[in-house]
Order: sequence, then structure tokens, then C-alpha cells
Amino acid sequence: MSSDLAGAVWRKSSRSQNNGQCVEVAFLDDGRVAMRDSKDRGNGPALVFTPGEWAAFEGGVLDGEFKRQ
Repeated sequence: MSSDLAGAVWRKSSRSQNNGQCVEVAFLDDGRVAMRDSKDRGNGPALVFTPGEWAAFEGGVLDGEFKRQ
């Protein structure tokens, strides 16, 4: 994992269950947002989004863009 995420504070949704099917996010000091699979804590890859990318993702969620059919 990238060293710039070493001090990140990771958060998991309070709606998550303990079944290993969760993602965690970290809001970084420079405005970026990192996301990772909670099963891979500290060992797996993380996606890092710019503030604009994260805002577009949040907008898609709120608009139902990712809703299962």
C-alpha cells in the first residue's frame, strides 16, 4: 500500500455487517478519498479519488445510478 495512506483513518459504514463484504473509506488531508476492501486491511490495494471524482460518485449514488435492477 502506498506510504501516503500510512496515517489514513479508515471508516466502515455503521450499516455494515461482520460478514467480510465491506469497503472502508479514508478522507485524506489533501481532499482525496481512499477506498479499500475491509478484508485487505493494510495489505491490499486502495483506490484513491480526487475530490471531483468522489463528488461524482456520491451524486451517482444519490441519483440511483448504481441501483441493482
